[in-house]
Amino acid sequence: MAKPAFDTLRALAIASQALGLILIITLETVLGDAARPWQGWTLAAMVTAALWIALVRLYRRNRARKALARRLDDDDDA
Repeated sequence: MAKPAFDTLRALAIASQALGLILIITLETVLGDAARPWQGWTLAAMVTAALWIALVRLYRRNRARKALARRLDDDDDA
């Protein structure tokens, strides 16, 4: 099974982390010390997005592994 050339989950992970970093820097620039709570929420959103993407990747990998095992089992029976 060949890997696709473009990994959507990887692109989504990179984009979400980059957007979060830009937002944190922008908040610091615009709000100064008042940005701390907003930066905390932004960081929490970044961690949540990263965990969600990791869970989706794990789910897809396990689903592909089960499908491959099922195909191999069917080939053995034939």
